[in-house]
Amino acid sequence: MTEIYSINDLKELKHFLENLNNKDRLRENLFSEFLRYSDYKNVSEWNKAVKLCESLAIIGWGEYEPLEALRGMYFNGNPMTFFLNKFGECRFVDAIWSKRTTGFTMEQGRTSYHFSPNQTDKKQTNLWNYETKVDIQDIKIESQRNWTPKNPVWFERGISNCYEKSKSFLESVDKELQPLLKEKMQPEKYGNVINRIIINHSHSYYDNAHCKTNYIISESDRKLTNQKAWEELHKMYSKKEIEENGYYLRNRFIYGPFRTDTGKVNIDIHFEKSFSELSYHGQKEQFTEYALTALNIITDKLKKKKLDYNFDLMLDDFTRLINEWKNKNYC
Repeated sequence: MTEIYSINDLKELKHFLENLNNKDRLRENLFSEFLRYSDYKNVSEWNKAVKLCESLAIIGWGEYEPLEALRGMYFNGNPMTFFLNKFGECRFVDAIWSKRTTGFTMEQGRTSYHFSPNQTDKKQTNLWNYETKVDIQDIKIESQRNWTPKNPVWFERGISNCYEKSKSFLESVDKELQPLLKEKMQPEKYGNVINRIIINHSHSYYDNAHCKTNYIISESDRKLTNQKAWEELHKMYSKKEIEENGYYLRNRFIYGPFRTDTGKVNIDIHFEKSFSELSYHGQKEQFTEYALTALNIITDKLKKKKLDYNFDLMLDDFTRLINEWKNKNYC
């Protein structure tokens, strides 16, 4: 374990672990050590849990539920740390950290414990009130640099607002489509190069005269800069029309770069007001069309990078499942 903790380079760690004999015994030793630090109390213990999750991701978790040890950011800017399974469910301890003059410590009243099928004790979920003590350490809070196989396609909302007629549709995306993908995609068969393809979908809305956004979709596929969008929009509408209606000129699709360090790529899809005027099933049909277009284009881009990933199977699975969702309860 001492040598594993001392290896900082992920490729070097992979080489070291893969050249050890008796992987089953190694896995049990790593997992036993992970259980010790899953109930971390300070930064150094969290960082050890991260290294153990990276090691188990390399050799495989075996019969245990695979987890990722991740660092995020709370809404106030403070770091937060947590373990997630492939469905995005929290396990063991998650914590929000307080920055002090001499380092970081976990916050009492902002630390939780989540039941895990991996645990060997009888602890139950305890939200926000899991006991912790001040233990300040001036150490960088690490985050896992590799990942376990999971559904690669995630839908997220660019903005939470929408027109009233789209609320049922968007609820279906969150509560029916995304869980369907998590459950029935086959990530173990695709490969480990891709972590997440995040599709951010932003919808027009009008809450009141002071809170509104109505997207105007550019006829050009060329990516708009903010300055270019402003200039083109003012050619199309008067300043008064833009202000009264909350017009913003946007591309239908925006494709971000693929980051090899995180395995993530982002796609933005913008929807104009007319989308909300479609029927519930009409919205499903158009959303499905746009999602498939976006995913096919981004996979074509990724294929050119010669990545070791089964994009064709992933696309086939996604196409089948999103169409299953689209046609559900359709009369």
